[in-house]
Amino acid sequence: QVQLVESGGGLVQAGGSLRLSCASSEGWFRAYELGWFRQAPGKEREFVAAIDSSGDSAYYWDSVKGRFTISRDNAKNTMYLQMDSLKPVDTGVYYCARKGAYGLRYDRSGYDYWGQGTQVTVSS
Repeated sequence: QVQLVESGGGLVQAGGSLRLSCASSEGWFRAYELGWFRQAPGKEREFVAAIDSSGDSAYYWDSVKGRFTISRDNAKNTMYLQMDSLKPVDTGVYYCARKGAYGLRYDRSGYDYWGQGTQVTVSS
């Protein structure tokens, strides 16, 4: 069974930073591209960032470019999302997910396993 566990969410003021983690205990971890999505109340779940299996290539949604950094440590089976210069519009539940072999990177349908999510709240 594939398990992904997010942590690191919380309440932060605008302009602050948070670092999210996504951990798995299984050996498949280093073979798959992974992504972060977020969902604000009443809105669709949207793509935030993704990273290839080796960690050499990262992809970002325009609204977070220059503020968020995705990374991974395959030796620790953990992926990270460093979020800086946070804005109230970044508020939502953040999910990590495993991308399917042929899935679309920027669409939630391209991901086959999801974590339970971690809440991020940015106050103004």
